[in-house]
Amino acid sequence: MSTKTQIKDYIGSQPDPKRGDLQALHNFILEWMPGSKLWFLDGRDEKGKVVSNPNIGYGSYRIQYADGTTKEFYQVGLSANSAGLSVYIMGLKDKTFLLKTYGKKIGKATVTGYCIKFKALKDIKLDVLKEAIKYRVAVPD
Repeated sequence: MSTKTQIKDYIGSQPDPKRGDLQALHNFILEWMPGSKLWFLDGRDEKGKVVSNPNIGYGSYRIQYADGTTKEFYQVGLSANSAGLSVYIMGLKDKTFLLKTYGKKIGKATVTGYCIKFKALKDIKLDVLKEAIKYRVAVPD
């Protein structure tokens, strides 16, 4: 199954109104990151055990681990969760950057070192989310 089909099925499997918010965010991120690599992770590890919520990824960067090995991963991720939606901004060196820069101005969201979590799209300022995503895309790895 293609990545685009997996993403379409994942979004379609969500209950309303989460499905509408997820689809809108997916469309916005595609607009903000045109031509970026698309990912779909089903949330299962190599043994098939569920270890996270499924998520959609956009863009690409190389993670470098302490032992020197590297792995390709997405720059921005999107996931539905039991409380709403999460946007992941991956690969930032400063784990306080998102909270310091966007935490007070994004709206009703919980902001951590790499995650912006909110109940519904109406609860956040979309222009601030766009700014955070555009920042990540512009930052060299």
